Amino acid sequence: MATTTQALPDSGLKRNVGFIGLIWASTGSIIGSGWLFGSQEALKTAGPAAIISWLIGGVAILVLALVHAELGGMFPIAGGTARFPHIAFGGIAGASFGWFSWLQSVTVAPIEVEAMIKYAQHWEFARPWLHTVVINGETQQLLTGAGIAVAIVLMAVVTVINMLSVRILANTNSAATWWKVAIPLLVIIVLAFSGFHGSNFTAANGFMPEGAKGILAAVSTSGIIFAFLGFEQADQLAGEAKNPKRDIPRAVIGSVLIGLVIYLLLQVVFLGVLRSDAIQGSWATADFTKYTGPFADIAMAAGITWLAVIIFIDAIISPAGTGLIYVTATSRISYGLSRNGYFPKAFEWTTKQGVPWVGLIVAFVVGCACFAPFPSWQGLVSLITSASVLMYAGAPLALGAFRKRIPEIERPYRMPAASVLSPIAFIVANLIILWTGWDTDWKLGVAILIGAVVIILNNVFRGASSVRPRWDWKAAQWLLPYLVGMGLIVYLSDFNSTAPIVLFPLWVDIVVVAVFSLVIYYWAINSASDRDEILRTAEDVRDVEESGVVEPVHH
Repeated sequence: MATTTQALPDSGLKRNVGFIGLIWASTGSIIGSGWLFGSQEALKTAGPAAIISWLIGGVAILVLALVHAELGGMFPIAGGTARFPHIAFGGIAGASFGWFSWLQSVTVAPIEVEAMIKYAQHWEFARPWLHTVVINGETQQLLTGAGIAVAIVLMAVVTVINMLSVRILANTNSAATWWKVAIPLLVIIVLAFSGFHGSNFTAANGFMPEGAKGILAAVSTSGIIFAFLGFEQADQLAGEAKNPKRDIPRAVIGSVLIGLVIYLLLQVVFLGVLRSDAIQGSWATADFTKYTGPFADIAMAAGITWLAVIIFIDAIISPAGTGLIYVTATSRISYGLSRNGYFPKAFEWTTKQGVPWVGLIVAFVVGCACFAPFPSWQGLVSLITSASVLMYAGAPLALGAFRKRIPEIERPYRMPAASVLSPIAFIVANLIILWTGWDTDWKLGVAILIGAVVIILNNVFRGASSVRPRWDWKAAQWLLPYLVGMGLIVYLSDFNSTAPIVLFPLWVDIVVVAVFSLVIYYWAINSASDRDEILRTAEDVRDVEESGVVEPVHH
């Protein structure tokens, strides 16, 4: 049997993306609207201790990135994040984690579009027209009807760019990412020398006004984890990478390190340059919380108008670049899910340039549909964060299963101390779900049920192509207890403001999640498909990639 790690030959997808394209795909996704709003939102939630929140978030994501680096090198396939659990645990787990991956990816582009429009509030003409409405006599920062129309046009633009070809996409994104990395660095340097106030770190109610709970809540609800999302985009483009074994691990790990350094410095500078009158009272209600364009408003207050202009320009380019690559990723994930037999055959149809056009159109439609129920940037952040880490949780389980079942398979990158770091990565993912809170997690539960209905109907009506899913209930016997158990823990924890009884107060809930995660982790890797089944599934995936059965564009 051929090894599962050999380079895949050309199929419907074209291998045109090099290392720079891959690392910029991940870095370009990380440096999006998170840098524009993350420092402000984190400071509101945790006070100056938001610096600790960024460190926690960065380290947590780095551990998960190491897992993805090994998996991406082992299986360089399109939409890899959605397909690793499929190889390890069969159809039930594969379909579930694949849906989590698609759900997370499809909602990022609309949130980036909302960020672009929110920053436009600086301009008088946009304030009442695009992003301000009055509900029950109260002014709220939401998209207006005209704002939703503009948002749909912006979604259409990034979709059309994706339709051109993956080579044009990679070049467009690489050019945008050079800008996206340079501008935050410029802001850090200029603002740091404009007047830095060390006393701000202990102002208002002190360094840790909300204690440990505020620090932990900021990790998931203030946009910190959201800011780091996207490191796995190199994995999603693995089916189109020139040298996936060498380049994917370097791209995944390198992008997280770049993001961590930039976001930490941004938080320190944002806090240090605030004027004293902007932080009177509590961190949650001080004047800086009302900034519509946080860094631009600070630059304007400091008299650095030219920098503010650049930031306003970047408020278009950075979110647009991230939205661009996430629309790409969504179409590749749906392509991979169709190849696994979970989504209809139409998602495998590509243009002559190798672009999965049906997936792009569906991503556009679903993304536009998000604007009505979630007409604000903050409204989508927590949901996306929770869906993302649930998606990421499948990776350490898959890695543990592969280390146990197929230890001899070639790994271009081997995560150090995997027997320790892999279960820790799973614990970390579940802790982030806990810190997101019940108010968001129950909505995620509804989305999970919708996904189950979609996948079941697809197979009932035989809409899937290429392969028939291997519905391995035994290998996924841990999945339902995992989802229900995490839901109950969050519901009964200190992170549910409406809990009838807090059975798991702060710190106790963290211990409970850690113990529960370890139980599920070892249950899962010991229930995984056997060696021959894993290799057979991996070979099936590879054969489907090679098969050339991709339908032509006229479908």
